Amino acid sequence: MERYLGKYSTWLYATLRVVAGLMFALHGTQKLFGWPPGQGGGRPEVGSLIWIGGVIELVTGLLIAIGLFTGWAAFIASGMMAVAYFMAHASGGFLPIVNRGELAVLYCFVFLYIASRGTVACGVDTAIGRPGVRARTS
Repeated sequence: MERYLGKYSTWLYATLRVVAGLMFALHGTQKLFGWPPGQGGGRPEVGSLIWIGGVIELVTGLLIAIGLFTGWAAFIASGMMAVAYFMAHASGGFLPIVNRGELAVLYCFVFLYIASRGTVACGVDTAIGRPGVRARTS
């Protein structure tokens, strides 16, 4: 498959970064504003753990999606998901499939990968030529 998709790897990675960032930001809007409607949401008390989590999800998700300070934002988001897994899910059994923590684990490792690669393409960091950030083709 690498023979066919390999030449698009930079753009597929950029798509992964944007989609994962936007999906994560939506978790933040759901916690903070109750939008989109679904599980939980609604206006948590400012400074509460849910509120802090929502702010981190919204801010880091948007930064990852637009490609600004991507490495740092993704590293923070990855750490937050690791903490979320152990605080909210691990007490229900260690395996994610048992304790319903698959999404937290998946986000954790996707964001860790994004933190290791940075913006790469289609992001503010590369567009403005931020020092230490350059577009990569692999």
